[in-house]
Amino acid sequence: MTWKEIQPVPTSQEFIDIVLSRTQRRLPTQIRAGFKISRIRAFYTRKVKFTAETCTEKFGNIVQSFPVLSDLHPFTSALLNILYDADHFKVALGQVSTAKHLIETISRDYVRLLKYSQSLYQCKQLKRAALGRMATLIKRLKDPLAYLDQVRQHLARLPDINPNTRTLLVAGFPNVGKSSFVSSVTRADTPVEPYAFTTKSLFVGHLDYKYLRYQVIDTPGILDHPLEEMNTIEMQSVTALAHLRAAVCFFIDISEQCGYSLQAQINLFKSIKPLFANKQVFIVLNKMDLKTVEDLEPEMQAELQDLVKSGNIELLRASCATQEGVQEVKNVVCERLLNDRVNQKLKAGTGSNGAIGARLGEVMARIHVAQPRDGVTRETFIPEAIKNLKKYDKNDPERRTLARDIEEANGGAGVFNVDLRQDYILDDPSWKHDRIPEIFDGKNVYDYVDPDIDAKLQALEDEEERLEKEGFYESEEEMFDESEEEVLQKAEYIRGEHKKIRNENRMRRIKNGAMIPRKQQKKKLSELEDHIDRAGVDPEELNLRGRMEVRESRGRSLARSRGTTEDPDAMDVDTTRSAQDRLRSKSRPRDRSVMATNRREDGVTDDLARTKAERVAKLGQRKMNRMARQGEADRHIGATMPKHLFSGKRTIGKTSRR
Repeated sequence: MTWKEIQPVPTSQEFIDIVLSRTQRRLPTQIRAGFKISRIRAFYTRKVKFTAETCTEKFGNIVQSFPVLSDLHPFTSALLNILYDADHFKVALGQVSTAKHLIETISRDYVRLLKYSQSLYQCKQLKRAALGRMATLIKRLKDPLAYLDQVRQHLARLPDINPNTRTLLVAGFPNVGKSSFVSSVTRADTPVEPYAFTTKSLFVGHLDYKYLRYQVIDTPGILDHPLEEMNTIEMQSVTALAHLRAAVCFFIDISEQCGYSLQAQINLFKSIKPLFANKQVFIVLNKMDLKTVEDLEPEMQAELQDLVKSGNIELLRASCATQEGVQEVKNVVCERLLNDRVNQKLKAGTGSNGAIGARLGEVMARIHVAQPRDGVTRETFIPEAIKNLKKYDKNDPERRTLARDIEEANGGAGVFNVDLRQDYILDDPSWKHDRIPEIFDGKNVYDYVDPDIDAKLQALEDEEERLEKEGFYESEEEMFDESEEEVLQKAEYIRGEHKKIRNENRMRRIKNGAMIPRKQQKKKLSELEDHIDRAGVDPEELNLRGRMEVRESRGRSLARSRGTTEDPDAMDVDTTRSAQDRLRSKSRPRDRSVMATNRREDGVTDDLARTKAERVAKLGQRKMNRMARQGEADRHIGATMPKHLFSGKRTIGKTSRR
């Protein structure tokens, strides 16, 4: 898991402020005179329940955010036990979980008491007692909450160690060159100082070998004394050696400048050797620039050789100061580790009878080698010219000449270009160096390369000449008759008129004004008649027909309003009168006090249907009229004094007003 994802743990006082502020913000106190006791009980019950739910939610998040030691990798679990003491860690989380359940119990008890309270004062006192007991319980968690926050801060600073990936583990006495090696082969910024115990915790770096990522762990120095006497810094190294599946690089300073003798370093290796079981172990002799193995006494040389003979251990040499042998050590260790991990994966699931393991069988099932159908094994065909070809040797004066040699003899790359067309296979070898344009007249030449293109072009030209002689193209000009030409002329005239109107409006247009002014939205009758006359239509006939239709429609409406059943078409519409007389009679305005239609009678067949419609309308209005209830269109003020309008801003001060 990622330790940085754990949320901060507030102190007990901060916790109380968060919970009570949230309760006051979500459920502000609004009790007025005249409220029923049931409403007051419900109000304070909601406050107690909301406070308890908030505390339970916060405590639950704290408990769930921290890791469960039994669910972690053994290395991670042991490291947490060394750094923070697993017992203290569990006790702190247990106290938080217990407080969560106690707050739920307090809420349940006081909600039961609020249910039978008899007055506003009693409800208020029960609420204060419930919140006070919750706050007192939270104050008792001062030490556990502070401890958990310190653990969280320390966990966030721990390196991200993956226990299952390819790992190199660097161990040894203090000041033997472990951190210098890690800084040389990785990008980790490990502290390197000329004194012991510079590294006080685990540092992780990463390196790449054969396109694979390896993690290198720099452990603190270990002293040669019993496990019970080791401190927290040394126990981190022991935990990494015991629980991580890695290749161990045990560094030994043969120059003894680290402050510890060579014999003490060998004894330390022997004492922690049980931790190296089932691991690739490499003894790295560091600081070879100061002293070599040959300079050691024969007894020390024999001791080192005995370490190598005792198991699957390899001896390597390096000098981190001069970087001599550092990369060789890295390559050898990574190669051995990679081969060991591959072999372990292939052997996974192998039984005692030597059968192929499940993992190896799964891999082999994916591999298929194609074989000929007839089952005959055919030899690979190699041409004789290739078999007899002499192997190219740059130092041989009689070697064959390559294109690279020709290029170097003529000035090298950038000066001489190898002829790429000399191997073209064409009908005529003289065509090899003909210039062929790729683009000609904006077209791709290779799209038009056709051996029969000349014949096709001639056939196309002959067809065009034949169509032209037959009058195929002249027939299109005769398609337009006189009527169509007249229509096109009128359309052109209309487009020109529209263009004139648009230009006039654009010239007259005022900023923020209308595109068409109001005075020009209505046209006079004389302008309409002139326009119709220019279009070649008699305006008098259209004028009379329009006025007749208007008068007939008004006559029918007037007949319906008076309740007459006679045919409105039979009214005194004198068609024999002149157009000027009819126009004069219709030009008199209608009295505005008389409605054109009767809305009470329109759409109703008889008196019975009208009565039923009025009754339905009254029934629908009765709900809105009952007790003058407010509707959607009424102005509604929820509170007589909204808090955000009638309360002043808070000044800088204490928050202990509760």
